[in-house]
Amino acid sequence: MDSREALGSWLEGPKAAAERMGADFGYRGERLGRPQTGSGAVAGPGRRIGALFVDGWIANIIALGLLAHGNLAKANIYGLPVFFAVNAVLLATAGTTFGKRLFGLRLVRLDGNRATVPQVLLRTLLLCLVVPALIWDRDQRGLHDKAVGTVEVRS
Repeated sequence: MDSREALGSWLEGPKAAAERMGADFGYRGERLGRPQTGSGAVAGPGRRIGALFVDGWIANIIALGLLAHGNLAKANIYGLPVFFAVNAVLLATAGTTFGKRLFGLRLVRLDGNRATVPQVLLRTLLLCLVVPALIWDRDQRGLHDKAVGTVEVRS
């Protein structure tokens, strides 16, 4: 192995190196029985992060206008509880949030049905803790989704 090959595998990561050695990881969501593309496919990280930013922005606007009455310091305090409440209510009732709807996503259980209220509450609480959402598996499901048996899919 020459130095360029070694450097390339370091830059590409262990998955690319394993694939060159013959390992087949399949596509994102294959192990979950999800289609590779289209409706029902596991959502990619770009869409998920975009939806999260939109939902956070909306929660902060609500906190600033309704609870903090224009006081930015108070809005920062109220932003996370508003985010939790809005996400929990919308996911439990509609299966999607404003950001998820904008990016064409919805939350479902692994069997394809709508997530239950306890699943939504625990998932949203773990999402608010941030760290579980930053650790993903090879299907790009965060620990918050794995803990409650849900997946974000394209609608």
